[in-house]
Amino acid sequence: MIVSDKKRLLVIGAGGHAKVVIATAQAAGWEVVGLFDDDSALKGTTVLGAPVIGGTELATNLEVDGAVVAIGGSRARMQLSEKLALPWATISHPSAEIHHTVVLGEGAVVFAGAVIQPDSTIGRHAIVNTAASVDHDCVVGDFAHLAPGTHLAGSVNVGEGALLGIGASVIPGMKIGKWSIVGAGAAVTNDVPGGVTAVGVPSKVTEWRS
Repeated sequence: MIVSDKKRLLVIGAGGHAKVVIATAQAAGWEVVGLFDDDSALKGTTVLGAPVIGGTELATNLEVDGAVVAIGGSRARMQLSEKLALPWATISHPSAEIHHTVVLGEGAVVFAGAVIQPDSTIGRHAIVNTAASVDHDCVVGDFAHLAPGTHLAGSVNVGEGALLGIGASVIPGMKIGKWSIVGAGAAVTNDVPGGVTAVGVPSKVTEWRS
Protein backbone atom coordinates (compact mmCIF):
# COMPACT_ATOMS: atom_id res chain seq x y z
CA MET A 1 0.00 0.00 0.00
CA ILE A 2 1.31 3.45 -0.96
CA VAL A 3 0.83 6.06 1.76
CA SER A 4 0.98 9.68 0.64
CA ASP A 5 2.93 12.13 2.77
CA LYS A 6 1.05 15.08 1.27
CA LYS A 7 -1.19 17.16 3.50
CA ARG A 8 -4.87 16.49 2.90
CA LEU A 9 -7.02 19.46 1.86
CA LEU A 10 -10.76 19.83 1.37
CA VAL A 11 -12.28 22.59 -0.70
CA ILE A 12 -15.57 24.40 -0.11
CA GLY A 13 -17.07 25.29 -3.49
CA ALA A 14 -16.86 23.55 -6.86
CA GLY A 15 -17.21 26.34 -9.42
CA GLY A 16 -14.69 28.02 -11.69
CA HIS A 17 -12.86 29.74 -8.83
CA ALA A 18 -12.37 26.34 -7.21
CA LYS A 19 -10.38 25.20 -10.25
CA VAL A 20 -7.76 27.86 -9.62
CA VAL A 21 -7.71 27.16 -5.88
CA ILE A 22 -7.20 23.45 -6.54
CA ALA A 23 -4.46 24.10 -9.09
CA THR A 24 -2.74 26.39 -6.58
CA ALA A 25 -3.04 23.86 -3.77
CA GLN A 26 -1.76 21.01 -5.92
CA ALA A 27 1.21 23.08 -7.06
CA ALA A 28 1.94 23.82 -3.40
CA GLY A 29 2.01 20.11 -2.56
CA TRP A 30 -1.45 19.56 -1.10
CA GLU A 31 -3.60 16.52 -1.87
CA VAL A 32 -7.14 17.72 -2.55
CA VAL A 33 -9.30 14.90 -1.19
CA GLY A 34 -12.77 16.32 -1.78
CA LEU A 35 -15.00 19.26 -2.63
CA PHE A 36 -18.27 20.31 -1.02
CA ASP A 37 -20.88 22.43 -2.77
CA ASP A 38 -24.57 23.07 -2.07
CA ASP A 39 -25.44 22.70 -5.76
CA SER A 40 -26.77 19.13 -5.71
CA ALA A 41 -26.24 18.80 -9.46
CA LEU A 42 -22.47 18.83 -8.89
CA LYS A 43 -22.45 15.83 -6.54
CA GLY A 44 -20.49 12.97 -8.05
CA THR A 45 -18.63 15.13 -10.54
CA THR A 46 -14.93 15.94 -10.36
CA VAL A 47 -12.89 19.13 -10.56
CA LEU A 48 -9.28 18.64 -11.67
CA GLY A 49 -9.48 15.07 -10.44
CA ALA A 50 -10.98 15.89 -7.03
CA PRO A 51 -14.49 14.50 -6.29
CA VAL A 52 -17.47 16.63 -5.32
CA ILE A 53 -18.73 14.71 -2.28
CA GLY A 54 -21.88 16.62 -1.37
CA GLY A 55 -23.26 19.69 0.36
CA THR A 56 -21.24 21.95 2.64
CA GLU A 57 -22.94 20.57 5.76
CA LEU A 58 -20.99 17.33 5.21
CA ALA A 59 -17.57 19.00 5.14
CA THR A 60 -16.83 18.59 8.84
CA ASN A 61 -17.20 14.79 8.54
CA LEU A 62 -13.90 14.43 6.69
CA GLU A 63 -10.60 14.35 8.58
CA VAL A 64 -8.10 16.61 6.82
CA ASP A 65 -5.06 18.76 7.52
CA GLY A 66 -6.63 21.91 6.09
CA ALA A 67 -9.57 23.44 4.26
CA VAL A 68 -10.17 26.48 2.09
CA VAL A 69 -13.29 28.28 0.86
CA ALA A 70 -12.97 28.41 -2.93
CA ILE A 71 -15.69 30.95 -3.65
CA GLY A 72 -14.90 34.33 -5.17
CA GLY A 73 -17.82 36.19 -3.57
CA SER A 74 -16.65 37.84 -0.36
CA ARG A 75 -19.90 37.56 1.62
CA ALA A 76 -20.39 33.90 0.76
CA ARG A 77 -16.79 33.22 1.73
CA MET A 78 -17.30 34.97 5.07
CA GLN A 79 -20.58 33.16 5.81
CA LEU A 80 -19.19 29.72 5.04
CA SER A 81 -15.98 30.28 6.99
CA GLU A 82 -18.02 31.30 10.02
CA LYS A 83 -20.49 28.45 9.63
CA LEU A 84 -18.01 25.59 9.27
CA ALA A 85 -15.60 24.56 12.03
CA LEU A 86 -12.65 23.48 9.92
CA PRO A 87 -8.84 23.81 10.13
CA TRP A 88 -8.45 26.64 7.64
CA ALA A 89 -5.30 26.47 5.54
CA THR A 90 -3.28 29.27 3.98
CA ILE A 91 -2.39 28.41 0.37
CA SER A 92 0.13 30.14 -1.87
CA HIS A 93 1.34 29.14 -5.34
CA PRO A 94 5.08 28.38 -5.58
CA SER A 95 5.45 31.04 -8.30
CA ALA A 96 4.08 33.79 -6.06
CA GLU A 97 6.73 36.11 -4.61
CA ILE A 98 5.91 36.73 -0.95
CA HIS A 99 8.43 38.54 1.24
CA HIS A 100 9.20 36.79 4.52
CA THR A 101 7.82 39.73 6.53
CA VAL A 102 4.35 39.36 5.00
CA VAL A 103 1.59 38.09 7.30
CA LEU A 104 -0.99 35.81 5.68
CA GLY A 105 -4.21 35.16 7.58
CA GLU A 106 -5.81 31.73 7.88
CA GLY A 107 -7.78 30.72 4.82
CA ALA A 108 -6.03 33.24 2.58
CA VAL A 109 -5.09 32.17 -0.95
CA VAL A 110 -2.33 33.67 -3.12
CA PHE A 111 -2.43 32.63 -6.78
CA ALA A 112 0.25 32.17 -9.41
CA GLY A 113 2.41 35.15 -10.31
CA ALA A 114 1.25 37.34 -7.44
CA VAL A 115 3.76 39.58 -5.66
CA ILE A 116 3.43 40.73 -2.04
CA GLN A 117 6.10 43.10 -0.79
CA PRO A 118 7.58 43.65 2.70
CA ASP A 119 5.51 44.32 5.82
CA SER A 120 2.14 43.82 4.15
CA THR A 121 -0.71 41.95 5.80
CA ILE A 122 -3.27 39.79 4.02
CA GLY A 123 -6.39 39.08 6.08
CA ARG A 124 -8.30 35.90 6.81
CA HIS A 125 -9.90 34.22 3.79
CA ALA A 126 -8.66 37.01 1.52
CA ILE A 127 -7.78 36.34 -2.12
CA VAL A 128 -4.73 37.71 -3.91
CA ASN A 129 -5.57 36.54 -7.41
CA THR A 130 -3.43 35.72 -10.43
CA ALA A 131 -0.61 38.24 -11.10
CA ALA A 132 -1.93 40.77 -8.56
CA SER A 133 0.69 42.90 -6.82
CA VAL A 134 0.68 44.30 -3.31
CA ASP A 135 3.48 46.73 -2.49
CA HIS A 136 5.07 47.50 0.88
CA ASP A 137 3.07 48.15 4.07
CA CYS A 138 -0.34 47.37 2.60
CA VAL A 139 -3.20 45.93 4.61
CA VAL A 140 -5.74 43.76 2.82
CA GLY A 141 -8.68 43.07 5.10
CA ASP A 142 -10.43 39.83 5.95
CA PHE A 143 -12.52 38.38 3.08
CA ALA A 144 -11.24 41.00 0.59
CA HIS A 145 -10.59 39.95 -3.01
CA LEU A 146 -7.92 41.39 -5.28
CA ALA A 147 -8.87 40.18 -8.75
CA PRO A 148 -6.30 39.17 -11.39
CA GLY A 149 -3.89 41.95 -12.32
CA THR A 150 -4.85 44.27 -9.45
CA HIS A 151 -2.03 46.59 -8.39
CA LEU A 152 -1.73 48.21 -4.96
CA ALA A 153 1.00 50.79 -4.44
CA GLY A 154 2.59 51.19 -1.01
CA SER A 155 0.63 51.71 2.21
CA VAL A 156 -2.80 51.01 0.71
CA ASN A 157 -5.53 49.81 3.09
CA VAL A 158 -8.23 47.58 1.62
CA GLY A 159 -11.18 47.10 3.98
CA GLU A 160 -12.96 43.92 4.96
CA GLY A 161 -14.83 42.23 2.14
CA ALA A 162 -13.84 44.76 -0.52
CA LEU A 163 -13.51 43.62 -4.13
CA LEU A 164 -11.03 45.19 -6.56
CA GLY A 165 -11.85 44.18 -10.12
CA ILE A 166 -9.49 42.91 -12.80
CA GLY A 167 -6.69 45.38 -13.54
CA ALA A 168 -7.69 47.95 -10.91
CA SER A 169 -4.83 50.15 -9.64
CA VAL A 170 -4.54 52.10 -6.38
CA ILE A 171 -2.01 54.90 -5.76
CA PRO A 172 0.00 55.05 -2.51
CA GLY A 173 -1.71 55.61 0.81
CA MET A 174 -5.32 55.23 -0.32
CA LYS A 175 -8.06 53.54 1.70
CA ILE A 176 -10.74 51.32 0.21
CA GLY A 177 -13.70 51.05 2.57
CA LYS A 178 -15.31 47.85 3.83
CA TRP A 179 -17.44 45.90 1.36
CA SER A 180 -16.84 48.35 -1.47
CA ILE A 181 -16.38 47.36 -5.11
CA VAL A 182 -13.76 48.95 -7.35
CA GLY A 183 -14.51 48.25 -11.00
CA ALA A 184 -12.26 46.52 -13.49
CA GLY A 185 -9.52 48.79 -14.83
CA ALA A 186 -10.30 51.58 -12.37
CA ALA A 187 -7.57 53.92 -11.12
CA VAL A 188 -8.10 54.85 -7.46
CA THR A 189 -6.59 58.27 -6.74
CA ASN A 190 -8.77 59.17 -3.73
CA ASP A 191 -10.08 57.22 -0.76
CA VAL A 192 -13.14 55.07 -1.50
CA PRO A 193 -15.82 55.04 1.25
CA GLY A 194 -17.29 51.84 2.58
CA GLY A 195 -20.25 50.18 0.91
CA VAL A 196 -19.98 51.83 -2.51
CA THR A 197 -19.15 50.98 -6.10
CA ALA A 198 -16.41 53.08 -7.71
CA VAL A 199 -15.43 52.88 -11.38
CA GLY A 200 -13.43 54.78 -13.98
CA VAL A 201 -10.13 56.59 -14.48
CA PRO A 202 -9.86 58.25 -12.07
CA SER A 203 -12.41 56.26 -10.11
CA LYS A 204 -15.66 57.89 -9.02
CA VAL A 205 -18.45 56.56 -6.81
CA THR A 206 -21.41 55.50 -8.95
CA GLU A 207 -23.51 53.59 -6.45
CA TRP A 208 -24.11 53.55 -2.69
CA ARG A 209 -25.06 50.09 -1.50
CA SER A 210 -26.44 48.83 1.81
